[in-house]
Amino acid sequence: MSENKSENCAAESSITSGILRSENPERGSMVEQADSDEQLIELWLHGRPANTERGYRSEVNRFLDWANKPLHQIKLLDLQQFVDHLSEFLKPSSVSRSMRAIKSLFAFGHRLGYLQFDVGKALKMRGLPDELAERIISEAEVLRIISLEPQPRNRAVLLTFYAGGFRVSEICAMKWRHLQERDSTGQITTFAKGDKTRSVLMPKSVWESLLALRAEAPLDAPVFRSRKKGHLCESAVWRVVKKATKRAGIPKDVSCHWFRHAHASHALDRGAAIHLVQATLGHSSIATTGKYLHARPNDSSGNYLPLG
Repeated sequence: MSENKSENCAAESSITSGILRSENPERGSMVEQADSDEQLIELWLHGRPANTERGYRSEVNRFLDWANKPLHQIKLLDLQQFVDHLSEFLKPSSVSRSMRAIKSLFAFGHRLGYLQFDVGKALKMRGLPDELAERIISEAEVLRIISLEPQPRNRAVLLTFYAGGFRVSEICAMKWRHLQERDSTGQITTFAKGDKTRSVLMPKSVWESLLALRAEAPLDAPVFRSRKKGHLCESAVWRVVKKATKRAGIPKDVSCHWFRHAHASHALDRGAAIHLVQATLGHSSIATTGKYLHARPNDSSGNYLPLG
């Protein structure tokens, strides 16, 4: 009995020290999975999309700077107080996004055996109102934004956003080799969020607007070039959208992602099959696509009441 107790204590001590060890039958040695907070964070971020890595790293660094203690000393109370701290100057959606990153890190550290407890699992977050309906602009607004853009490259950016439901990272990464002819039109293939490759067929008018930009550009050249002949950066694309929205006289804080929302909503309103919209946008779940049906319903049970 004393030997079993001793073995259990030794195992607990190994986990508490922040190191997970596993037997290597070939070498007869012990393999350490992580031996510091910094190494754990790098393991956690490894292989994530560049935008996700940048955002997650920023959120975790902000938390660690605030907490000023190593991960294995973090308690539930620390997370709760950090939520209260963020709530003083951030919107609820931004607080939720920050805490999702932090909770993910703690869950990863616990799965690896680096952390004895997953304190993030016990953190309860308040529900957020669904603001999707507020971010869907009308067909007339989208077409006004596009039609009043005088610069051909920028107009093609806006058209491609809307026609393909692309993310800003996908727009910025497009090369001519990603565009393929298809009869009188063509398709664009992107390596999207979640390591998914998807191909989107373009309407003929959008395809022609894109081809008009190419001239003699080689296959590896960017579709949307900056002044320095490189890929447009995301901040530059955001400025294009902001200026175009202001030019169109639309008093809304339209972002690049709003064109993706508009694509989904308008396509469904016009009778596109929900599975087709799911495939075009690259949603992993039909439930995600279905949110657009609920955000802009075409009917209501209230219309069946005796209210005249």
